[in-house]
Amino acid sequence: MTLAAATDLAAATNENLANISNTLIYSAMAVYTLAFFAYITEWIFGSRSKIGRTAAALTPGAKEAKAPAVTVRKAGATAVLERPKVVVRSAAGARDVPDGPGAHGGDERGDLYGRIAVSLTVLAFLIEFGGVAARAASVERAPWGNMYEFNITFSTVAVGVYLTLLALKKNVRWLGLFLVTTVLLDLGVAVTVLYTASDQLVPALHSYWLYIHVSTAILCGAVFYVGAVSTLLYLFKDSYENKLASGGRPGRFATSFLERLPASASLDKFSYRVNAAVFPLWTFTIIAGAIWAGDAWGRYWGWDPKETWAFITWVAYACYLHARATAGWKGRKAAYLALIAFGCWLFNYYGVNIFVSGKHSYADVGLGALQSVGF
Repeated sequence: MTLAAATDLAAATNENLANISNTLIYSAMAVYTLAFFAYITEWIFGSRSKIGRTAAALTPGAKEAKAPAVTVRKAGATAVLERPKVVVRSAAGARDVPDGPGAHGGDERGDLYGRIAVSLTVLAFLIEFGGVAARAASVERAPWGNMYEFNITFSTVAVGVYLTLLALKKNVRWLGLFLVTTVLLDLGVAVTVLYTASDQLVPALHSYWLYIHVSTAILCGAVFYVGAVSTLLYLFKDSYENKLASGGRPGRFATSFLERLPASASLDKFSYRVNAAVFPLWTFTIIAGAIWAGDAWGRYWGWDPKETWAFITWVAYACYLHARATAGWKGRKAAYLALIAFGCWLFNYYGVNIFVSGKHSYADVGLGALQSVGF
């Protein structure tokens, strides 16, 4: 076989792999859509099971609180069982709130649809992972050399983090609907606005640091996303508990939705733990980027827009972690800082790449051909 024939064969093979990747990504979107409807159905059935939710809240062995005991009152020779009171918040600012039963609300059919939704999420994850792997094979490099590749890889890793937490028996199935919705939006933007045909990297990106630096940035972003969703839900649940404690009556929809979530204290603790766990890796990501910049451009730090916003994101999360350790800033104030920090992360990726020019940008995103380092 001549060199020209071998080159043509390789090009045809890469094109076929790229087409396979596109097909798998669209297939994953279809399965994620089915999972979305299954999660919706779980929430719908859960909203109909008020008795199931109340029973679950009173079940012994809850993670954050034990079931209240039944009071026996003697009235002569007659024993009267008084209905136990579900505590939503104790006095003096201390929390004594049982976690909600989850989206299914204690309803068996709702729980069945929830399990179906998780199974579909696993299937979609495997299909999308195959699409990312096919994309990598088509370009013969790491599949995150532009915004399209970064998006499909990021959504895959985000779902992987969710499924890993489920496999570790963490109470996070309530996250499924929000995650799948975000993934569908992310993939929709990727295949319509950000799509870039398979191509080779610009010279500055030919480095093993591409595998180290960008892969850790993707993982950090996925975990930061999980923390941001739980932080946002914490704010809603905390307002709901405060309203109940003050004698207010939340709306019917808010009650049906929020009482099935974990307690605000549980959501706050979960978001803090995931953000704190990944913060050292984000620190390493910035350091690795600086080392790569030294190899590629001869300087470790040049206040490029991407570098600047990565540092701003680091400072924002550092302020959040410090606030969680400061008595006057715990709770809602710290949660606002966490959301601001995640907003910085989002702007670092989308805003800087689309609206700001710098060394990390290599083409026009408006034409769907932005070549950039993820972080």
